[in-house]
Amino acid sequence: MAPYESDDAVGAARDEDTRSGRRKAARYAVPVAVVGVAAATIGLVPALADSGDPDLPKISAQQLIEKIAKSDVQQLSGTVKISTDLGLPNLGGLENGLLSGSGQGSGDGSSADPQAKLTELVSGTHTLRVAADGPDRQKLSLLESGAEYSLIHDGKDVWGYDSKSNQVYHSTAAGPGKDRTAEPPATPKDFADEALKSVDDTTSVTVDGTAQVAGRDAYKLLIKPKQSGTTVGAISIAVDAKTGQPLKFTLTPKSGGAAVVDAGFTQVSFARPAASTFDFTPPKGAKVTEEKDAAKEPRHTPKHGEDLAEGLNGLNVLGKGWTSIAAFDTGAEGGLPTGSQGGDLGGFLGSLGDQVSGKFGKGTVFSTRLVNALITDDGKVYAGAVTKDALVKAADAGK
Repeated sequence: MAPYESDDAVGAARDEDTRSGRRKAARYAVPVAVVGVAAATIGLVPALADSGDPDLPKISAQQLIEKIAKSDVQQLSGTVKISTDLGLPNLGGLENGLLSGSGQGSGDGSSADPQAKLTELVSGTHTLRVAADGPDRQKLSLLESGAEYSLIHDGKDVWGYDSKSNQVYHSTAAGPGKDRTAEPPATPKDFADEALKSVDDTTSVTVDGTAQVAGRDAYKLLIKPKQSGTTVGAISIAVDAKTGQPLKFTLTPKSGGAAVVDAGFTQVSFARPAASTFDFTPPKGAKVTEEKDAAKEPRHTPKHGEDLAEGLNGLNVLGKGWTSIAAFDTGAEGGLPTGSQGGDLGGFLGSLGDQVSGKFGKGTVFSTRLVNALITDDGKVYAGAVTKDALVKAADAGK
């Protein structure tokens, strides 16, 4: 079926899903620079070949968004392939620690802590097995070479198990209606919901034909920024024609080339998983780490520029929509040690960034294929999914 245009309007449809009271999606924050500045969240999404374009009844963008919002799939199981290419330099694995906020997690140092373990998904290609049976039972398994990491949510218990180190991490899930920070992202729907929250009058939404994903007929929803100055090219969501469940979610940069993040089902079933899927008992001899009481405060992951202010003191959001920029003052006069004053570290950091100047003075721009950050010599930071020129203009305007 050839692509066809549909309504741009989204209205209140994107909010309908909140009525179900189901679990909130786990999200992965992607920091802007190797120095660990958190700037934006992107949805995880798949490099899967379409196996034909099914002939489905026409549907408008508004109707397709409503179909996603009304989708109430409670049981599923399947395999998800995730590939992420932010264009970060090869730092021998160091980038994973930096992207997780310098190894932030519970502070307990367990290799089974999901807050640290799942940051591996921000780079490379990974295969996941996922299962869900209602809001209180989910399982995600990250398959590695000769090992497996599993995150299991069963009622009030959340277990993380790293078979490679034979370590277990245990925490208690939050009560009904609260954010369960350790629960796994069960399906691409989690990420599609986050993308749809960004849809406003700065966004074009159309239906872009049909596809087959994991053997299921699907419509393709295309989300594109109307604004210039953003690094986001487009977001494509393949939506199951029968259930309204997103099966594939792909984010591509405006610069072109491969997707920044590509993830989706290679196999999926909507039958109820066996109850034993969610059973877990720590293996004999495993080291079990209990989450400390002090670590049980909700860990909020910012969604878009407008929400970043909740997580950083003194943060301002400049602009709106896809070109919003998070700005804050680190208070570090002199900026980063990117010059000779920084020695070997200064030379290393300088090699990763581009020196820029303007009315604001001088600074360094650190870039990925999606998110950029300007750190000025007087300690201010401007970050977002925007171009380098947009950051310089924002810094000049803030002067």
